[in-house]
Amino acid sequence: MQSWQIGDVKVTQIVELTFEGLDAFLPDATPEAVLPIEWLKPDFVTPEGVLRFSIHALVIDTGSRRIIVDTCVGNDKPRDAFPDWHMLQTSFLEDLEHAGYPRDAIDTVLCTHLHLDHVGWNTMLVDGEWVPTFPNGRYLIERNEFAYVDEEAEAEEVEAWLKDMNRAVMQDSIGPLVAAGLLELVDADQRICDEVRLIPTPGHTIGHVSVLIESAGESALITGDFVHHPCQLAHPEWSVTTDYDPVDSVATREREFSRFSDTPTLIIGTHWPEPTAGVIERSGDAYRLKY
Repeated sequence: MQSWQIGDVKVTQIVELTFEGLDAFLPDATPEAVLPIEWLKPDFVTPEGVLRFSIHALVIDTGSRRIIVDTCVGNDKPRDAFPDWHMLQTSFLEDLEHAGYPRDAIDTVLCTHLHLDHVGWNTMLVDGEWVPTFPNGRYLIERNEFAYVDEEAEAEEVEAWLKDMNRAVMQDSIGPLVAAGLLELVDADQRICDEVRLIPTPGHTIGHVSVLIESAGESALITGDFVHHPCQLAHPEWSVTTDYDPVDSVATREREFSRFSDTPTLIIGTHWPEPTAGVIERSGDAYRLKY
């Protein structure tokens, strides 16, 4: 369990799963392509050049607010398209409580986007019904992101499995929040509190946002999925196959990498395995992570 101090704000990582692979979703990141990127070793790739990933939530504790960002896959969720994530049984809630954050202590749940591995613990199964996991929390979702999934607005060419996953997410991880009156739609540049605000990072999804933390002269960025793996710092042009707009996702990476490079802002990757965070440095025509 890692944590970082950003001025007066503490950020704590709660890991649900770690895994290797994802070659089908990031097809340019072949072993031959990533092994020459020396700084990825040994933490972010295996000796054979296979990518390493993590699925985790991040708790932002400002002292007066306790905000959880992206709630992973979740237990008991039927996810047939991803056998390793199907009907999970993990100790996520126990780990969260062990870190000092029992369910009722969370006052805000932030979803960077609505893919299945970012919203799962929004709800939990109780007596056969999906109920909000964090009963004292307001659940914040960017309004265009919500409308896209809620209105089933996918283009005809979007793969059937992804449409099915969006329907499943709405049924078991978003709909119960609406029914409970806990959902709040926000703008892509919404300020959540004095120390925390959203920045728009579209491309992976239509309303994707990242989370900027600023406190006592220090700053950190929680990426969400505008970047999935550190190898994309060396190759911002590499996109995952599930991007809503691959051209926009490349533009977002290039813009945000340039914005934060050679600054002290800590970049915390939502799918980056341990050590998970570092600062961006320019490296030739692209970038690298210093950690």
